[in-house]
Amino acid sequence: MSFVLKFLGQEKEFDQKVRLLDLLPENHQTLICAKVNNRIRELTYEVYFDAEIIFLDATDSEAVRIYETSLRYLVAMAVERIHPEYEIRFSYNVSRSIFMQILNPGIVSDRKLFNDLKAEMDLLINQDIPFIRKVIPNDEARQIYIERGFEDKLAILKYRPEKTVHFYDCDGYYNYMYGYMVPSTGYLRRYNLIMYSPGIIVQYPRAESAGNIPLFEDAPTYGHTLKEAYKTAKTLGTDSVSAINDYILQGHTVDLINISEARHNRMLADLGNMIEKNGDDVRLICIAGPSSSGKTTFANRLRIELMSRGLNPIRISLDDYYLPRDQAPKDENGDPDLESIHALDIELFNQNMLDLINGNEVTLPHFDFKIGSRIKGRTLRIAESEPIIVEGIHALNEQLTTLIPKHQKFKIYISPQAQINIDNHNPISLTDLRLLRRIVRDFKFRNAPAELTMGMWPSVRKGEFKWIYETQEDADFVYNSLLPYELPVMRKVALPLLKNITYESPYFIVAERLLRLLKYFVDMDDTWVPSNSLMKEFLGGSCFQDV
Repeated sequence: MSFVLKFLGQEKEFDQKVRLLDLLPENHQTLICAKVNNRIRELTYEVYFDAEIIFLDATDSEAVRIYETSLRYLVAMAVERIHPEYEIRFSYNVSRSIFMQILNPGIVSDRKLFNDLKAEMDLLINQDIPFIRKVIPNDEARQIYIERGFEDKLAILKYRPEKTVHFYDCDGYYNYMYGYMVPSTGYLRRYNLIMYSPGIIVQYPRAESAGNIPLFEDAPTYGHTLKEAYKTAKTLGTDSVSAINDYILQGHTVDLINISEARHNRMLADLGNMIEKNGDDVRLICIAGPSSSGKTTFANRLRIELMSRGLNPIRISLDDYYLPRDQAPKDENGDPDLESIHALDIELFNQNMLDLINGNEVTLPHFDFKIGSRIKGRTLRIAESEPIIVEGIHALNEQLTTLIPKHQKFKIYISPQAQINIDNHNPISLTDLRLLRRIVRDFKFRNAPAELTMGMWPSVRKGEFKWIYETQEDADFVYNSLLPYELPVMRKVALPLLKNITYESPYFIVAERLLRLLKYFVDMDDTWVPSNSLMKEFLGGSCFQDV
C-alpha cells in the first residue's frame, strides 16, 4: 500500500517504508532529527504512512536536546576507551554547558586527560561510527549493567515501568541515555572542551544562540552554588532518582520532607545572620530569579526570619510598577512584552524607594490587572528598622535602583539548583523542573490546562535569558529553592494534566518529554508538607496564600 510524504518543499509517493535519512541530500549533517506528524523522530526512523516531515537543526530546542544527549554518550564512550577504570558523572553547569567530573577518589581532570579525551572524541567523530539502537529485555540489561559495573544504572532499572531497555551500540560500546540520538558520531563535530577544575566543561550548540555554541562565560557564584548543591545532595542521599524513591518506598517520607525543609531553614538562618550583621546599612533587599523559583514564599519566609531578629521589613512587588498596557514595549510580534524591564515604570520605582529610605511618606501604586493600569495603593512611611523587600524578575537589575547606593542594597538570587541524576550519565534538566512547577501551580490556582502554560513558556524563557541570568553573579546570596521530594509530590498532579495533551497538540512533544521524566519517580503523599513550605506555593495550601 502506497503512502505520501511531504518534506523539504516536496510531496512524494512511496510504496515501501523509507528511512528519514534517505530523504535528505548529501552533506546534511547539520540536521539532527525530524518532526514526523508532530512527533520527534530520529533520522534513522523508517516511515511507512502518510506524513508531514519537518527536519530540525540546532536552532530548535528539541533537536538540541538530542545533540546534547548524543554528545554525552560520545564523551562517556571516549572516557571508557582511554580510562575504562574511571567512573564519571555529568551535570548541567555554568554557561549553559555540561560538566564532567571523575568520581574515583583522589582523581581530578588534568591537562593530559583533557588532551587525551579530545583526541579520542575527534577520532571517534572522524570514524563516523553509527549509533545502533537495540531493544533489550530488562533482565539482559541488568546483566550488562552488572558486567560493566554500572551500579547507578542498575539502581534505576527497578523503577523503569517498561519491560525493555533501548540501548545504543557504538562499535561495541553500550549505553542508554534516556533520549533519542543522532545517527552516528560524525554528526557531533560541534563542541568545545574547557578545563574547569575539578572537571571538564563540554559546550554544545544552543537554540537560544541561533544554533551556535555560546561564548563561555564563567559564573563563579552560580558554579559555587551548584557545587554546594551536589555536596548537599550527596550528604542527604538525594543525588539520584533511585535514592529519592528508596526514601519513599522504605517508609521514610517524613524524614525526606523534614531534611529537605531543614536545609531551607538553615539557609534562611544564614541569610538572616548576614542581613542582621549589616543591618545598619541594608535598606533594600532585592529578590530575583527565573519563573517558578518560589520567590513569593521565599520573600514571606525571609520577612518572618528578619522579624524574629527585631527587623520589621515591608514587602513591595515590582508587579505594581507595570506601565499601562498601551505604554508597554512591544515584542517582535507586536504584543506587550511584559518580561522586559522597560515594561516597568523605572523612574517612579527609583524615586519611591529613595523617598521611603529617606523617611518620607510615599503613596505606592497598585497595578490592577483587570483594567491593565495602575491605581492608588498603600501610603507608607518606614523607620530605619524597616528594610524594604522587593521581589520580581528584575529586582537585581541596577537600572531599577540607580538612586540607591550599593551599600544599602542586599541582592538575593533564588532558583532551584537541582543536582539530581537519573544515573551518573543522565542529569535532570533544571528548566524542566521549573516548567513542571509552573504547570502544577497554574492548574491549582488558575485551573489552567498544561497547554496554556507551555504556550507561554518560550516567552518566559526568552525573558530569562535576556534579563535575569546575567544578574545572578551580582547577588550577595544565592538561595537554592530545590526540595528533593518535589518531583514525587508533584507527580500525581502533573501526570493527568500531561496525559490529557493529545497527539495533535503542538505541545505533545513537550508533554511526552516531561512524562518520560516523571515515570521514573514514585508518588509521594503531601500530607506532611508544612504549610510554610516553598512547595505549597505550587501545590496550594500555603499559610502565606493571602498575605
